[in-house]
Amino acid sequence: MITKIDKNADRVIRHARVRKKISGTPDAPRFDVYRSTSHIYVQIIDDTTGNTLVACSTVEKAIAEMVAGKTKVEAAKIVGEEAGKRALEKGITAVVFDRGGYIYTGRVQAVADGARAAGLKF
Repeated sequence: MITKIDKNADRVIRHARVRKKISGTPDAPRFDVYRSTSHIYVQIIDDTTGNTLVACSTVEKAIAEMVAGKTKVEAAKIVGEEAGKRALEKGITAVVFDRGGYIYTGRVQAVADGARAAGLKF
């Protein structure tokens, strides 16, 4: 019988490999994306102190109302725009993008595009 590691285990390995090279600083914190089957989550993290500076997801009540009836890609773009707006309010203008081991397409790309549209620089 052939056994295969599940896709999420492969993603975790890719994410760990990328995290060796990517780290958020106070000047350019890490823009981290997590994608579940039905929701998308974004955090902007300062890795020197280990603090989450901004968080945004489709689980939040206000954003859940905005994304109701939209596709997952459209919802991801809205989450990226909202995260970008919240970051700019806190004085964060530049970030380092951490795709979380996911392929840069679909919802992950939509989050990045939304954040760029809000004014964040990657």
